[in-house]
Amino acid sequence: MRAKTLWESFCFAFQGFAYSFKTQRNFRVHCLATIVLVIVIIALDFEPYNIMFLLSAAFLVLCSELINTAIEKTIDLYTEQYHPLAKVAKNCAAAAVLLAALYAVIVGVIVLFPKLLELVGR
Repeated sequence: MRAKTLWESFCFAFQGFAYSFKTQRNFRVHCLATIVLVIVIIALDFEPYNIMFLLSAAFLVLCSELINTAIEKTIDLYTEQYHPLAKVAKNCAAAAVLLAALYAVIVGVIVLFPKLLELVGR
């Protein structure tokens, strides 16, 4: 087996992103939320460290969704039959996405809420 070129590795990664975008509704929702977040970041004046918190939270959610999809599809490859351990693995992967999303909401409230209050108060 030959080593992949850097370009091939990027292509494979993009294929994974595209697959998740096409097939996973929640991934599309999180991508849209990230795009809206980037627009808000550009429109409002944030300190660099706040931008880092906001983008880190958003990308954590996206990465968690991709890992969740990988785990689900790997289990589906292994078996189509119900197995309690497969259920545990899928539920834990989904819980990881939920925690990442909860963290993103908390960061959003802490960082965005004061900015929005400032904007409305003008």
